[in-house]
Amino acid sequence: MNARLPGCCGDIVSDAVDRGITVTEMAPAGQSLYASRETTAAFIGRALRGPLNEPVLINNFGDFRRRFGDVWSRSSLGPAVQQFFEHGGRNVYVVRVANGARGAMLCLPANGSALVLRALEPGSTERIRAAVDYDGIAADNDELFNLALQRVDPETGLVRDQEIYRQAGFRQDKENFIVDSLLTSRLARAELPLPTHRPEATAGPNTPPGSAYAEHVQGGSDGTHLSAYDLVGSRRDETGLFALQQIEQFDLLYLPPPGKGSDVGPMAVLAAERYCRERGAMLIVDPSAGWTTAADAVNGLRTLGYASANMLGYFPRMRYRGEDTSSWLAVGGAIAGLLCRLDRNRGAWHALDDQAMGLNRRFVPAVALDDDAAQILVRVGLNVISKGAAGSARFEGNVTMSRGSESQREFASLPARRLCLQIVNAIRQATRWAVFEHVDAQLAAQIQSQVSAYLSHLADLGAFVNDRFFVHCEAGLSGRADIAEHGVTILISMHPIACREPVSFTLHHTVAGCRVASTAFAPVEMH
Repeated sequence: MNARLPGCCGDIVSDAVDRGITVTEMAPAGQSLYASRETTAAFIGRALRGPLNEPVLINNFGDFRRRFGDVWSRSSLGPAVQQFFEHGGRNVYVVRVANGARGAMLCLPANGSALVLRALEPGSTERIRAAVDYDGIAADNDELFNLALQRVDPETGLVRDQEIYRQAGFRQDKENFIVDSLLTSRLARAELPLPTHRPEATAGPNTPPGSAYAEHVQGGSDGTHLSAYDLVGSRRDETGLFALQQIEQFDLLYLPPPGKGSDVGPMAVLAAERYCRERGAMLIVDPSAGWTTAADAVNGLRTLGYASANMLGYFPRMRYRGEDTSSWLAVGGAIAGLLCRLDRNRGAWHALDDQAMGLNRRFVPAVALDDDAAQILVRVGLNVISKGAAGSARFEGNVTMSRGSESQREFASLPARRLCLQIVNAIRQATRWAVFEHVDAQLAAQIQSQVSAYLSHLADLGAFVNDRFFVHCEAGLSGRADIAEHGVTILISMHPIACREPVSFTLHHTVAGCRVASTAFAPVEMH
């Protein structure tokens, strides 16, 4: 089952499993928790090619270009991924979404009918081809054939993927029915009408080498501009941002603007924020393209009404050094990369205003802000990007977009919020095994020791004000009729260095999932 988790503020219960059996990897009992896990980002947007609604782990920009195509003028996803790796990111899941895109079509003649194939990945640059032969099939057998499918790189002409289906048949009542076999294909699917005969061989005895493949008869299309519905998608179908249900954990979510000079709509932003709360992640939000002054940013933020400790905003957008001021760039991808580098080198509890954490020197702020304007922006929950002493722009403020909400006041600090999310996610994953064990005092002691060792390590690294953290585990408390029995509750309290007061929360594991909630009782217990 897949457990879903929010941050320290608010409660959620994981989704029920409603489609058969779902298998999720789970940490073994007693496994050590590590404070230096690599931070992982997730980007969602439009691309030239690649699988739709499937998170693909990318480790460098070359991987992105090979899987999703080059930088494309109709999308800011490619530049965002490039910024991410340029600024220190290492792991990013890319989810491609599209609006009305179509895959290329192939038609393989079959004695008056045809086997019609549609490329599984839509897009104008997706090039697939097919070959049919009868090698290894008896001369008097007019039902079987061999089908080869290839994906060809449109720039180099090299074969990137290949699938071969041997001894395939065209009859629906046979086990080797080609339409059924193609249901597992990563390249194409069969479409109606179905062939009434087996496809004709694409190569004869006199066919020149390399020309045995049939090319598409109808090219693919890239679709139109993305809507909020394309970005949000469907939880049931695991499309859009809900495609991230297919992965166990991500820490940062970013929705690049649909195009140059455009914005992600409020509907998509609010849906993404809610999903980040469920998954214990931070959402990076770009400033509106229409905000040209600090006053615009303040008024615009109030109009939008964004107010969440799981949101990270900034102002202004950037431009390339030496270019005119009309070309303003969103740099959410660069900020995600900087956060990943910060976590790896110093820890999530540190602020992102260190001189070594500056943006690439080719970026300069599109708007110059004085100290008064910068302070106002930080008070309303927007971080400031300003020109640094060494010429590289710096990220200042280190605040979330909680905007002074009393219920989230401890998490107005970005380092404090991110540290708490890191702790909750690590403990949730590492202690999930407990709900499948015999519930007794020994189990509680084992979990308590496991979590205490993790927090001690964080304290040694300087993540807390002091080493007086509190951990308590109760096993078997979940006896209520509306919650699965044999639950395990973990109560935790500590004082992050970026918080004015200690913070505390509980994790309650049951076989149905994990619930996380903040609590006011742990500080009393801790002292």
